Amino acid sequence: MKVHVRLHYYYKNYDSKRRFCSYWHQIQEIISLKPKKILEIGIGSGFVSKYLRDKKFNLITYDIDKTLRPDVVGTILKAPFADQSFDVVACCEVLEHLPYEDFPKALREIYRLSKKYAILSLPDSTRAYRLNIQLPKFGELKKLIPVPWLKPPVHEFNGFHYWEIGKAGYPLRKVMNEMRRAGFKIKKTYRVFEIPYHRFFVLAKDEMKDE
Repeated sequence: MKVHVRLHYYYKNYDSKRRFCSYWHQIQEIISLKPKKILEIGIGSGFVSKYLRDKKFNLITYDIDKTLRPDVVGTILKAPFADQSFDVVACCEVLEHLPYEDFPKALREIYRLSKKYAILSLPDSTRAYRLNIQLPKFGELKKLIPVPWLKPPVHEFNGFHYWEIGKAGYPLRKVMNEMRRAGFKIKKTYRVFEIPYHRFFVLAKDEMKDE
């Protein structure tokens, strides 16, 4: 299974133009917080960590799969780092690979590791139409128009994802409530226009909410 997941990152169509838009959001959200020390949970293709290191950010990669060559190998449910070791913990397109019953525990561990912020992204299967038009004098207008399911589809484990936002039993409000119960304030959440399947969350620890 681990080898299968690793090869997944090197499929010809994995790093698509749309996925690079998601990488851009990961990078920009991290940089905007001006962190001194970053933990990236889930190394993926390695693009984000390489970019940030090239920009001289202090970053540690952490993954359960040693074949991806992270700095530290281990599970997200029990990381070998001290409390509040990182200004920002980034965990993008990772938590859906855990059974949902482990999701709250993973959030609590991310909260423990973070000194200030966490950046997450999760798959959101809610339908959405993309509106992109050019208006004279106003410029470009981009808007995602969500189209809720009348009956949310049931998610079936596909070898990678145990659950996804928008599927039956996993509404957005439930996922956000889990984040709040872990102690986070949700500063913002949004879907990437070019790849609406990726929903980002910028989270702050409760003590940071008034900054």
